[in-house]
Amino acid sequence: MRFNRILLSAALVVVALVIQVSVLARLQLPGAVPDLVLLTVLGLALVYGHVGGALVGFGAGLLADLAPPADHAAGRYALVLCVVGYLAGLAKPETGRLKSATGPLVVVVSAAIGSTLLYAGVGALVGDTAARHVGLGGLLFTAALYDLLLAPFTVPLIIALARRAENDPLGETSPANKATDVASGWLASGTGLRIGNQRGGLRMKAAKARVARAGRIKGVKRL
Repeated sequence: MRFNRILLSAALVVVALVIQVSVLARLQLPGAVPDLVLLTVLGLALVYGHVGGALVGFGAGLLADLAPPADHAAGRYALVLCVVGYLAGLAKPETGRLKSATGPLVVVVSAAIGSTLLYAGVGALVGDTAARHVGLGGLLFTAALYDLLLAPFTVPLIIALARRAENDPLGETSPANKATDVASGWLASGTGLRIGNQRGGLRMKAAKARVARAGRIKGVKRL
């Protein structure tokens, strides 16, 4: 991953994890807890693709495994978010632009349900039966509901920040990527497009003036 991606991903994951542990985990909501770390991974995966999503998911999950008050084996949530980040990255649009909010919301609901099932499945393999005592059906419903309600306030912001960071001059980009980033930035602001049109218009006027001048000169010579 490029430097700007790593820096932005680390900052967003740390902020999300702090809010997750210090605020969301203390709301005492019934069932599951709103998973801001999961939503952060999903937003970045929709911009960076499946490889970036898997790497971000593994790093975010590992931090969540080590952050207090963690009560499970280290690496368990890292595996879950790595798989979820990879699968969510497969839903990245080919053009890089989301045409509607339906796709991301479907990804959020699927990821909330899938991560809960995968976390419970891995827990069953290592002897953790907490999900069975709480009620897996209630966990699935509340996880999908809470993440779906929180997604419109977080995922679009994360996607916007990730796209803006793609034009960071500190990033290690190839010349082709730099040209694409600059062109997209100019088109977004409209500056480059207007300048290009102005230059084209001036060149066209200059060419017409030369043709007219040559025509007048030839006319004078014929006379």
